[in-house]
Parts: sequence; structure tokens; C-alpha cells
Amino acid sequence: MPSQPFLWQAGAFLGFSGIALGAYGSHGLQKHITDQTRIKNWQIATNYQIMNSVALLVLSSVNNPKTGKPAILAGCLILAGTTMFSGTIYLLVLNKLRFKFLGPVTPIGALIMLAGWGSLLL
Repeated sequence: MPSQPFLWQAGAFLGFSGIALGAYGSHGLQKHITDQTRIKNWQIATNYQIMNSVALLVLSSVNNPKTGKPAILAGCLILAGTTMFSGTIYLLVLNKLRFKFLGPVTPIGALIMLAGWGSLLL
């Protein structure tokens, strides 16, 4: 099972890459893609990525108040779900035909993110 330092590094990487991908979506992507739905989808992916990067940074720094233990499972689920959700959206925006087979992975990633957040309720 990953550790709290791993979640910190993963959160930092998701934050760094999310901001870089968001900047690309605002400035570079629009030179290649004019479909506003695809641009909006890119923005949605970066928003979720950045929001969940902050969650990972917090989870890496605190313990679960109910158990006193690190919330590693929640962090792992949030990381996996974010990677699947945002990652597939990026690929589908860039080339929908080539990565069409990844379409079903996006909602699975969303469910895994929900499982991570939901596990914090337990």
C-alpha cells in the first residue's frame, strides 16, 4: 500500500500537470481544436485534476479523525479515479477516433473518485 509521502508526490504531480494542461487548454489547444464542447471537456478534466490534487495533498498530511490512521485507501482511489477520468478525457479531446475505446473508462474513473471521497465518510 502506498504511503503518505507517495500521496504528497502524486498530489504535487497532479497539481503541477493540471495547471500546465489547463494553460495549454486555454492557449495552445484552441489553435488546433475549434469545437467548443471539446475545449469545455478539457477544462472539466483540468478542474477535476486540480481539485483532486489538493485533496491528495491534504490526505497526505492528516490522519482520519475517526481512526487516527492515514486515509491511504481514499487517496489511492482518488488518484486512480482522477487518472482514469481526466486522462481519458484529455485523450478523447485530442483524438476521439483513435481513443474511442477509452470512452467507457471515463465514467469508471468517476465512480472510483466517488468511492475515494465516499470512503472518507466511513
